[in-house]
Amino acid sequence: MLLQFRAKTWVKNTPQIPLVILFTKQARLGYRFLSSLCQPKNTALDSAAYTRHVQQAAKSGSLVLGKLAHGHMIKSSFNPCLYLLNNLLNMYCKCRELGFARQLFDRMPEQNIISFNSLISGYTQMGFYEQAMELFLEARDANLKLDKFTYAGALGFCGERCDLDLGKLLHGLAVVNGLSQQNFFINVLIDMYCKCGNLDQAMSLFDRSNEKDQVSWNSMISGYVRIGAAEETLILLAKMHRDGVKLTTYALGSVLKACCINLNEGFMEKGMAIHCYAAKLGMEVDIVVCTALLDMYAKNGSLKESIKLFSLMPAKNVVTYNAMISGFLQMDDITDEASSEAFKLFMDMQRQGVEPSPSTFSAVLKACSAAKALEYGRQIHALICKNNFQSDEFIGSALIELYALMGSTEDGFRCFASTTKLDIASWTSMIDCHVQNEQLETAFDMFRQLFSSHIRPEEYTVSLMMSACADFAALSSGEQIQGYAIKSGIDAFTSVKTSSLSMYAKSGNMPLANKMFMEAQNPDVATYSAMISSLAQHGFANDALNIFESMKSCGFKPNQQTLLGVLIACCHGGLVTQGLNYFQNMKKDYGINPNEKHFTCLVDLLGRRGRLSDAENLISSSGFQDHPVMWRALLSSCRVYKDSVIGRRVAERLMELEPEASGSYVLLHNIYNESGVNSSAEEVRELMRDRGVKKEPALSWIVIGDQAHCFAAADWSHPSSHMIYTMLETMNTLDFEDDTLVHACSVT
Repeated sequence: MLLQFRAKTWVKNTPQIPLVILFTKQARLGYRFLSSLCQPKNTALDSAAYTRHVQQAAKSGSLVLGKLAHGHMIKSSFNPCLYLLNNLLNMYCKCRELGFARQLFDRMPEQNIISFNSLISGYTQMGFYEQAMELFLEARDANLKLDKFTYAGALGFCGERCDLDLGKLLHGLAVVNGLSQQNFFINVLIDMYCKCGNLDQAMSLFDRSNEKDQVSWNSMISGYVRIGAAEETLILLAKMHRDGVKLTTYALGSVLKACCINLNEGFMEKGMAIHCYAAKLGMEVDIVVCTALLDMYAKNGSLKESIKLFSLMPAKNVVTYNAMISGFLQMDDITDEASSEAFKLFMDMQRQGVEPSPSTFSAVLKACSAAKALEYGRQIHALICKNNFQSDEFIGSALIELYALMGSTEDGFRCFASTTKLDIASWTSMIDCHVQNEQLETAFDMFRQLFSSHIRPEEYTVSLMMSACADFAALSSGEQIQGYAIKSGIDAFTSVKTSSLSMYAKSGNMPLANKMFMEAQNPDVATYSAMISSLAQHGFANDALNIFESMKSCGFKPNQQTLLGVLIACCHGGLVTQGLNYFQNMKKDYGINPNEKHFTCLVDLLGRRGRLSDAENLISSSGFQDHPVMWRALLSSCRVYKDSVIGRRVAERLMELEPEASGSYVLLHNIYNESGVNSSAEEVRELMRDRGVKKEPALSWIVIGDQAHCFAAADWSHPSSHMIYTMLETMNTLDFEDDTLVHACSVT
């Protein structure tokens, strides 16, 4: 009450300052300052009092109290000395108010090296490295004596921009100025060389340093983690421990991150050993270590351990929540259950008052895409706008992918247009959006615009365009893109070779597809899978199985797509025994649970051999009884073997699942018709009429340039339909051996 009374008394005499600022959580810290202001109006304090209050504001991070002191100086016409101005500058930087700091810096009657260092440090801490570098150059032009703190800001710019040449130049200048032996500066240099990828130079400085502290060790460990050198990271951690340096949570967290990167190389066990050691040191509940452990277990698929750690954490921050949400979304095929758990965590995060970050929204949008929850995604989009993250390039790409999945290219383009920093990921997402929605011409336009924006397409963008050309039978355009890939050197990437392989295979050119496969210098699982599927689709079953065995002998572990190609090969080759054997041993040999696509292949395999009852029983016991694609495969086999009994049962089930799909009715009609049961065939036609089901017309298309022209029977929707039908009538009246036809075609 006394504080409130004194504050109100003072505000009565100084109405320009809002009352609300006096009752914040920092009000207690400013009590003495408020008391000192309750004196004759417009009377200034002395320089020492102002300095004391400004330093207290900087230490506590209280921008309100800092502004209060600064405002009183201005109101009382106090002329601060350079020392006090530097303290004010430092206060604004510590409170992350760089706009005010820059204004103060520019209005200072004089600046010394401390002024420059304070603002350089502020810019560096906020990630504005270019502004920090500009200030460094201004300090040099002003002929000030640069110290280790000035160079630290400039070297931070080099590290973030990976500018090794400039970093070496600054290193040389620091040596000339006698700064190279200071431990603080050596740590800054180590950090710069690590970020630039020059680990040899960083280690050389580290070994020559006589005063290695925790910062030195942490910088080296972080450098090895950045390049994914887990073995070297663990060796360095062990050496740090042997030298008697106290292990920090940062060091343990970094090493656990290295184990995450190399889980497939046996580092999971080493990560678990570090977990035991952290528990022994009492660091298991530390938020940094616990988050790193949670991330490690989640990336290894051990969600139970991650959930247990998450529940035991006494405090959780946004990084912890992000790691847990991402943990549920690690698998290749994200289940609805995993998406649901991610949504629950996001809602719990909001209930706990934890502010989401751009990474949080990117992960939740990924869950929306997996669950095909467009409405929920729109709500997340609204929250993104509310938090002013809509211009973030990663969020923009995630939003584009969500709207692309839902067929809303217009919404996707709006997200693309609102992204201020368009990087290659944003462009690729937008191109993919058009490809997914079968807008090949627009995708090509976007691809050309990408070139005009002076952004170099990456291998994934080129692979995407070549895959699109393969899907739309635009071989000519695909060959042009492949030509660009060869010219730019991108064709050496395995992903581009794989896309080239698929493009030629889908165009029926297996010799060229095989050539692409043989030219792949480092084929991966995707390359092998593409080759196996291509051979399988073209009936080369034995060749596909030989490639599969070769893949296993090279040490590659098959994935779901690989085994799908193997089953397709068995299906097209009539290899029932081998197909059943591969299917039954998927879980045992490769740890893969069959999905509906694998079951569909097996149903087709059995159906092609006339084992219709076995195929029907397989569907009933598969756990995917509600997936129409399996029933449709069985119905096609029923037509081949003219089995109207099983065919009727299967068709009725299909009509329950897809009452408006014409394919089921047509297949059943054909079964009855070919079996000579005309009355039943007519009943099916009548049922279609009653339900308003219409058979979709078959389409043909031709690609001219970058545009695909689609046609159906008796179709007049094409803008050149009149000319096309006139030409057809002309062709029907001409003899194909007559030269007049050639002349007519050339005129058209």
